[in-house]
Amino acid sequence: MRFIFMIITMLVVVSGASFYVFYRFWYLIPPSTISRAILICVTVFLVVSPFISLGLGTRFPFPVTSFLYQVGTSWLIIMIYIVIIFVMLDLVRITGLLPLKQFMFNSWTGFCTLSLIVLVLMTYGNVNYHNKKRVELTIKTDKNIKLEKSLKIVAISDLHLGYGNKTKEFQKWVKLINQEEPDIVLIAGDAIDNSVKPLYDRNFTDIFKDIKTKYGIYLAPGNHEYISNIDESIDFLTKADVVVLKDTAVLVDNSCYILGRDDRSNQTRKTIAELTDTLDKSRPIILIDHQPYHFDEVEENNIDLYIAGHSHDGQTFPITLITNALYEVSYGYKKKGNTHFYVTSGIGIWGGKFRIGSRSEYVVINFSSSHLQ
Repeated sequence: MRFIFMIITMLVVVSGASFYVFYRFWYLIPPSTISRAILICVTVFLVVSPFISLGLGTRFPFPVTSFLYQVGTSWLIIMIYIVIIFVMLDLVRITGLLPLKQFMFNSWTGFCTLSLIVLVLMTYGNVNYHNKKRVELTIKTDKNIKLEKSLKIVAISDLHLGYGNKTKEFQKWVKLINQEEPDIVLIAGDAIDNSVKPLYDRNFTDIFKDIKTKYGIYLAPGNHEYISNIDESIDFLTKADVVVLKDTAVLVDNSCYILGRDDRSNQTRKTIAELTDTLDKSRPIILIDHQPYHFDEVEENNIDLYIAGHSHDGQTFPITLITNALYEVSYGYKKKGNTHFYVTSGIGIWGGKFRIGSRSEYVVINFSSSHLQ
């Protein structure tokens, strides 16, 4: 029901914004039967394509759904900037600050100028997205950690693998991870986008198995694992040699706990107190949790390192302003008491591949005890 409500809300918002853009283009482009017919067809296609790919995509061949998904979700991002530009132009025109009427009505010059601005902005956003940021942290716990050296962790989140982020892109990420020679890889949710079907169709299991670690790959479920059907998601990830920690913990190398919290999509998930109740808290505890909430509860339960994702750091401006307002930490590092928090922007992306005002990243964490010599 929640997913259906989200789709309906998204449809209403997208339809309203698309109508505004359509209305402005209708008067911006010099009138002709051909131009207006093209405008109507393109608008309808852009509005319906993301919903077809998300709602009915598994019924179509992979290339068809992938095309619809990438075009449709890219439009959702592009539309935001076109709306912003038109609103700014309308405000300037209405207030009479500049004589923009000739530029905004029946003007191929206006159309071409607007198109060029959007093209440049989206090209920058796409290049910026593909340029992954390497973040390195040194985290020390006051607990005695029984390791001969620091534990090297690569932490990622929000891969959103499927019709948008495909095999070749995932292989590039795996190469970046393996270059770090990690002891362990932690995934803070949303490894899967909207369905496991494309992951089976394109043999994503084999690419997961190319990740080289000493102690394995561990994942805490995200909301998209639930959108993709949580049981099917866990089954796929298990086949891909990823250990899913759904309100469970494992003791790594008899030294520290990796604790994975179930996503908020499960309203009956355990509290952090319940999750840590049976753990030996004299040992370091690393918690992976998809959505960055309840920092006080994390600190109170003696967690040493907390890793989350979900926010994407807003992905594109001005959505970054919204995520900054929603979360105590939308992105980056924070320390509260003895707990180290890190919310990653994610190595992947949802939808259109544009990062404006944020960066995709992978996080290299050198985790050790302050007592380690």
